[in-house]
Amino acid sequence: MKLDKQELVRVLRTGGDNETADKVESQLPDEIDTDEHGDALDAVGLDRTELMNKLAAGGFGGSIAP
Repeated sequence: MKLDKQELVRVLRTGGDNETADKVESQLPDEIDTDEHGDALDAVGLDRTELMNKLAAGGFGGSIAP
């Protein structure tokens, strides 16, 4: 799944997870591919299941591309 870094940061900040949002901003590319960047997501503290839950709760909407 591909997603926009700024949208992910917005969802994290809205959920109060500013520390992870800061890590995402500094360590991940502008377009995140959850398959390709899985290790980088793990490094900032987001596993795929947790990421999906946060995105679903944050109303990521049409910004997710399969």
